[in-house]
Amino acid sequence: MTREYGDVFARIDSLVDGIEDEIARMATVACELFQSMEGFDWVGFYRVTAPETLTIGPYQGTHGCLVIPFSRGVCGACARLRETQVVPDVEDFPGHIACASSTRSEIVVPVFGPDGALIAVLDVDSDRPAAFDENDARALEAMCARVFG
Repeated sequence: MTREYGDVFARIDSLVDGIEDEIARMATVACELFQSMEGFDWVGFYRVTAPETLTIGPYQGTHGCLVIPFSRGVCGACARLRETQVVPDVEDFPGHIACASSTRSEIVVPVFGPDGALIAVLDVDSDRPAAFDENDARALEAMCARVFG
């Protein structure tokens, strides 16, 4: 599925323009993506809160995992490697953490602050298999760089 992000990203850019608080920006991004994008069944941020530790931040959807070490799951791999993870089938990902049993595929994008430090990961889950591709990865990476970098 090729998604069109233009209008959604324009709304995000407009909503966060001039907003310094990164948690407010995260909440706005999560809300807008969840409400606007087909197949985005859970959208949220896991923030870097301690060395090698992610803690749930603003999100939309059912409950998420509260704390994820960099050593576990798709979010941990993204944080550890500092690279986007596109997972067509979560059952095939070694060490996947099943926060929701309905999740079939996932994309996780690293979020870097203005100084280049990893501040969070953006996690998007879908109840459909193979819901994300490289086009989604590039679009979400560019949006995160604009909004948080």
